[in-house]
Amino acid sequence: MKNRWQSIGLLIVILAVTAGCERGTRDLEHWVAETLRTPAGDIDPIPPVVTPEIVSYVAYDLRDPFQRRVARADEAESDLLAGANGVRPDPDRRREFLEGFPLDTLRMVGTFELEGVNYALIRDNDNVVHRVAEGNYMGSNHGRVVRVRSDRVELVELYEDPRGGWVERRAQLVMAES
Repeated sequence: MKNRWQSIGLLIVILAVTAGCERGTRDLEHWVAETLRTPAGDIDPIPPVVTPEIVSYVAYDLRDPFQRRVARADEAESDLLAGANGVRPDPDRRREFLEGFPLDTLRMVGTFELEGVNYALIRDNDNVVHRVAEGNYMGSNHGRVVRVRSDRVELVELYEDPRGGWVERRAQLVMAES
């Protein structure tokens, strides 16, 4: 009895599946014939293959520019860090607020004198105005203010050279146009 019900169930499933195949393929044949009758469009030619220029890497045996220079046995570590001119940033100095901004993002907006000291007014990216005087630091390259004038602030910045030493460069921040 069990086999009989299984056979009937299998027969019903087969009939249900094949019922969907009853429809003819006349519409498909019509679409294929219609598509074959339409003219084919022009196909663009394949672009030529451009062979890239072969470049030989010749700096494999040079010093890695992202590694600190290793001191030779006859060099003191302090000489290496200071560079040829003996200049280097003070690692123990507390960094000032304006050293958190690149110099090109700061704007000089004014000056004033108080008790014989010239101050410059510097605006940061957040439009907050700060005052600086000679000896203050600003900019991300250890920029020390050496002179405050009515139209500009003169600084000396320290840049690390390729040998791991430090080089002084003069910079200035000019009064912003109104």
